[in-house]
Amino acid sequence: MASRTASVRLDHVTDQLFGDEADSALTVGAAASRLGITVRTLHHWDAIGLVRPSGRSDGGYRLYTDADLGRIGRVLVYRDVGLSLDEIRILLDAPAAHVDETLRGQRAELRQRIADLEELGESLDRIIDARKSGVLLPAHEQVSIFGRHWQPSWGPEAHERWGDSAQWAQHAERSAGRTAEDWQKIADCVETLNEDLALACRSGVEPGSAEANLLAERHRASIGVYFDCTHSMQVCLGRMYVADPGFTAFYEQVETGLTVWLRAVIDANARANGVVPESATWV
Repeated sequence: MASRTASVRLDHVTDQLFGDEADSALTVGAAASRLGITVRTLHHWDAIGLVRPSGRSDGGYRLYTDADLGRIGRVLVYRDVGLSLDEIRILLDAPAAHVDETLRGQRAELRQRIADLEELGESLDRIIDARKSGVLLPAHEQVSIFGRHWQPSWGPEAHERWGDSAQWAQHAERSAGRTAEDWQKIADCVETLNEDLALACRSGVEPGSAEANLLAERHRASIGVYFDCTHSMQVCLGRMYVADPGFTAFYEQVETGLTVWLRAVIDANARANGVVPESATWV
């Protein structure tokens, strides 16, 4: 019953108290049935002194008068708006000014709670949208930030390919909270990384060297912006760069031969960190 709104509860109580079938005295079972609560609840409220029946039958059974039912109705309404039983006990017999002040305070709390829930709902909407598209930006903004070679369709395509993975879920949660400025910073870092990778490849930096290992870790960190990336996962990504024509084309336009070189750099760094590239898996 707590899920009902106070207005619905108040209408229900009013109907039950002043309907054609209202009685001057009801047994605990009849009172509970009329107001849509349990006998156990009325017994508890009697035990703690919240609502005590005004009378007893000849057999000793509790009898609830119209006044008792009215008190129960107030308890139900106050409970539905979030007041505790202790607060309700005070409120039931308090002066009108105190009741008004308490209810106004409760109304303010409820409005704040509603605002918080609406904000939470908006956050959930963003996560749901991010799970589908990956980046919550209009297509023209994506191209402006990520460059003319960026395809806005890559996000939905990635969802089709990896949407069931834990990594995609993590990416969506992070993406949901990012602004255009956040994405611009990420894009700038990736562009700088790709320039440094291209220069190192062109300069003949050897995989396994200190310089190459540092670049491998920067590459892994760039993936870590989207989801937590282990060395083993990075090795799997390196394999995909070589095997997937789309990824190969991207890296080859940055620098000829970069795809194979980057994979070799990733593998050498992973080996230095205890991962055997030949048997690495997505863990």
